[in-house]
Amino acid sequence: MTEAGLSRGRVWFEALAAGAPLLAGGPASVLAADVELGGERVRMIAVAPDPDNRFPRARTGEVGLDEGWGVAARVREAMDGSGRLILAIVDVPSQAYGRAEELYGIHLACAAAADAYASARLAGHPVVSLIVGRALSGAFLAHGYQSNRVLALDDAGVSIHAMGKQAAARVTKRTVEQLEKLGEEILPLAYDVRSFARLGLIHELIDGVDADAPGDTDVAKVAGRVAAAVADARQGPRDLSSRLASVAARENRAASIRVREALRRQWA
Repeated sequence: MTEAGLSRGRVWFEALAAGAPLLAGGPASVLAADVELGGERVRMIAVAPDPDNRFPRARTGEVGLDEGWGVAARVREAMDGSGRLILAIVDVPSQAYGRAEELYGIHLACAAAADAYASARLAGHPVVSLIVGRALSGAFLAHGYQSNRVLALDDAGVSIHAMGKQAAARVTKRTVEQLEKLGEEILPLAYDVRSFARLGLIHELIDGVDADAPGDTDVAKVAGRVAAAVADARQGPRDLSSRLASVAARENRAASIRVREALRRQWA
């Protein structure tokens, strides 16, 4: 949360929306607007905390049942054949954990969101994710991970990982401090955004902006980097192969690349 009590996701959504009205309907925790960015029409989507969420486990920005289906609906609404950009503003702490979520199928809700983003990307809509805060666990898989290009603010408050620190500590029977120490030696265990970028999954780290209270210059800089990422995505393939083509990926994901090559040869 920022000092004003707003999530970074909402702060950046409102900053980039520049007064554009929210689209009507859908859960209050799923923010969506059609805006002009870099001279083109953009569908912008964010998940934000809602203290009145009918599912208590999804009140602090988690991607839950309503959020998964809500994001999927907003993405598919934008698949109008125009090839317009879909921009995911990402600040999500995790998927929602709870008995209701398991009973009513959170796996289906999150899968629907991931499938919608992937379908839009493959249909020729550039999908760009802008990570401004946390991008953790299944929440990031559902909202943001399926994009052509992933951008992230180069800020200590940005964290990307498959599992939150406390949960990872419980699973591995270690303390959080021990995990942080391991992260200094084992790159995939690190939580900071610079370490994640070394895995090759981030297209660009954006530095020199105020992540919590962006001013006009900060917003203009980020909008410019989003536009550049869109131009780059339109020149490349619609799949996610670019994530394994960077220098960082070839250096730090060499084993993963070799496994994929071996599988490709076997299935050719």
